[in-house]
Amino acid sequence: MTHRFLRGASAAALLISVSTASYAQDADLMDEIIVTGSPLIRSVDEAITGVSVLSGEELSERLAGTIGETLKSEPGVSSTFFGAGASRPIIRGQGGDRVRVLTNGIGSIDASSASPDHAVAAEPAQAERIEVLRGASLLRYGSSGSGGIINVIDGRIPSELPEDGVDGAIRIGASSVDNGREAAGSIDFGAGNLVFHFDGTIRETDDYRIPGFAESARFRALEEEEEHHDEDEDHDDEDHDEDEHGHEDEEAEAFGRLENSQTKSTSLTGGMSYIGERGFIGFALHKFDSDYGIPGGHGHGHEDEHDEDHEDEDHEDEDHDEEEHEEEEGEENITIGLDQTRLDVNGALNFDGVIETVQFFGGYADYKHIEFEGPGEVGTVFTNEGYEARLEAIQRENNGWSAAYGVQIRNRDFSAVGEEAFVPPTETKQIGLYTFQKKDMGDFHLEGAARFENTKQENSVTNEDLSFDTFSVSAGGDYHVSDAIRLGGTVFRTERAPTTEELFSNGPHLATEQFELGDASLGKETATGVEAAFRHREGGHYVTVNAFYTDYSNYIYERETGEEEDELPVFQFTAEDASFKGFEVQAGMDLTTIGRFKIKADTLAEYVRAKTDSGNLPRIPPLSVLTGIEAESERYTLRAELDYAAEQNKVESFEIPTDDYALVNLFATWRAPVDAQDVRLSLSVMNVLDDDARQHTSFLKDLAPLPGRNVRFNISSRF
Repeated sequence: MTHRFLRGASAAALLISVSTASYAQDADLMDEIIVTGSPLIRSVDEAITGVSVLSGEELSERLAGTIGETLKSEPGVSSTFFGAGASRPIIRGQGGDRVRVLTNGIGSIDASSASPDHAVAAEPAQAERIEVLRGASLLRYGSSGSGGIINVIDGRIPSELPEDGVDGAIRIGASSVDNGREAAGSIDFGAGNLVFHFDGTIRETDDYRIPGFAESARFRALEEEEEHHDEDEDHDDEDHDEDEHGHEDEEAEAFGRLENSQTKSTSLTGGMSYIGERGFIGFALHKFDSDYGIPGGHGHGHEDEHDEDHEDEDHEDEDHDEEEHEEEEGEENITIGLDQTRLDVNGALNFDGVIETVQFFGGYADYKHIEFEGPGEVGTVFTNEGYEARLEAIQRENNGWSAAYGVQIRNRDFSAVGEEAFVPPTETKQIGLYTFQKKDMGDFHLEGAARFENTKQENSVTNEDLSFDTFSVSAGGDYHVSDAIRLGGTVFRTERAPTTEELFSNGPHLATEQFELGDASLGKETATGVEAAFRHREGGHYVTVNAFYTDYSNYIYERETGEEEDELPVFQFTAEDASFKGFEVQAGMDLTTIGRFKIKADTLAEYVRAKTDSGNLPRIPPLSVLTGIEAESERYTLRAELDYAAEQNKVESFEIPTDDYALVNLFATWRAPVDAQDVRLSLSVMNVLDDDARQHTSFLKDLAPLPGRNVRFNISSRF
């Protein structure tokens, strides 16, 4: 253990002894029904591969402005963290197109998988629950979910009549680190067989405070080395500049606050359902807008030509110089304006015959985001118009055997227009056929799934059409050794077609400071792997262990080449054989009772190791441990936890290693008496010791640390 971990652990122990905090996963959650993954619905405890559900009080306490930051404490999950406005989930080291983010079972239909600076068009504040599936039993959603599935369930299309005719919720929150303010509300009300749904959220934050320098110590050390090298090469010119301009050329390092990390978002939804005796059908219209800054001081060097053309001039006009300097600064502050309009349709019909239920999921979205290179200065416009639909038939259980059959279609019309357009206009068409089979035989439970998929990629600039046929299968089972112990395992072989970004990218991307190159000759990516699971739950304790190994043939990833194009480092999409292996371990137990408080403790440890035949893969999360202790009574819940991430020094050639960190977090929740309205007051202090922490999975880890000490407060009510 490093000094950071020991320092954090000591502080956590002291805080725990003072506050007696809490948060262990409630064992009752293991019986919660999951709707993501197999259409043959099972509980969390019955799932063979890794599954977790974030809901209720835990969701409220973990809630952040982005899906990635909300979920990064879940088993096997980390985030891309591209500032406060864009953070997409990473599951077991896999991100991008291999992790699908869904809204009520249909893809987000945005551009978030194309680049880490693109936000997910989903509002976590409206989520009733968020389900996370790890592993490969995800063939229901297509090959682009081969690494995992995130399903945000927000109830925008009601499937049941409200118990008392009206259901509603309201939440108001504030945070200190960014002067954040948030308000969210939703309501369902019935009129006969009709149920109407409305919800809305508004959130706004300023630039957030950081514990020290924006640039990491390792990054600043490298910069100093480069500066000394430049000084030695051109000492005379430097002396001349210092004599003429003093210290004007020295840049003040950002300290104490992360510039251009502000966010603002609004979300509005209206829906309606008809609820009948044999099922329901409904639709919802959703509008999502988000404006956020991209921190890190992204410049493109456009001023270099200007400097060369005027290096012999006297610059006598100071007003002109100041105005020009402001323009150059404006070019470095990249901001993104995102808006999406989305229509969803969902329905289910129950039958009495062999087919028990037929259900339909559909979504259409018109998405656009603009990258501004300065105030009002449009750089690149990304658009994505697409739809997705899935039709499923559920076979009635017969002698322990049940099954489901489905068809899914997806269409994506993607375009990037502007100076920095790194992807040509493309269209993706996909159709998939799949089946799930399940057989229960006493203490044995067997599952199998298969999917065939055809994907067509069309480049409208070169008129190049590519077609890929992929076939994926998985099989698994578990055995109830006893009422307390279960053993399970899954084997799988999946195929994934390359994306349009991987095939056709060719240009600069200012927000990520990359020149991206695709490869139209890329073929299918094939993964073969195994996952084993052990679960023990008895009395007041539980242990869950998931271990996995996946071997990839032609694993597609973006590799930094060491070359430059348009004054940007070149990143080339390439394919190599690769392997991923790792584990997640969860454990919790009841410790004692003090007065009205039940004292519990919990621990989560996770690790993934990923490499290709030629070396380490970039941005792979290190070993991490989240451990806490909680005290819970009828009215109060308290928690203290230690969030530790180890140093990551198994890096790609051009990556900078990342230091370890240990963060102490505190949570407290007060609930109104049970006979009153459901009101909750929550107070949390994140990063209590105000430590510098950087996520290795982030492109901006050396330019944008995680927020410093943050006091968060929210009040919520359900009626």
